[in-house]
Amino acid sequence: MRLLALSGSLRARSSNGAVLRSALGLWDGPSTTADIGALPHFNPDLDGEDATAPAPVAALRTAVAAADALLVVSPEYVHGVPGVLKNALDWLVSSGECVHKPVAVITASPSPTGGDHANAQLRETLGMMTGEVVTAACREIPAIGPKVDATTQRVTDEPTLTDLASALSHLAKAVTLPAAGTP
Repeated sequence: MRLLALSGSLRARSSNGAVLRSALGLWDGPSTTADIGALPHFNPDLDGEDATAPAPVAALRTAVAAADALLVVSPEYVHGVPGVLKNALDWLVSSGECVHKPVAVITASPSPTGGDHANAQLRETLGMMTGEVVTAACREIPAIGPKVDATTQRVTDEPTLTDLASALSHLAKAVTLPAAGTP
């Protein structure tokens, strides 16, 4: 099962990047991370009937289409989804690659809420895109700072790693189940 991860943070030493890397290390199968930092600002005129999607957009769509499941890991920024991640999702709305694709949403925050606002917004957006948001695979990780080793940039907190493994197990199970509305 091929997993494609999208990170809502472009920072090299982001705690959400550490969560993403740790989760990918727990995934039993091939995985890759999409480069959403290279995407142009969403503009439907660049992707209309007579237009060819910009190369980074085409690459993202190809990667999403080739994946069996999506993992979205993101911080919360001002009680919302970071612009770079929302921009990437906007490019995927009309192209259909997310339709019935199992998706897990994980947010991590230094706050005690674990990025609950961004998590809810991402789940709503992905659901509207007809992605199959796997509720049992979604997580909000509070107080992430001390759970990450600054040297390795990986999660070292055992309960958090156990919870990430459980989330990924639920995501993997969703890949093997038929999508809603299919026989």
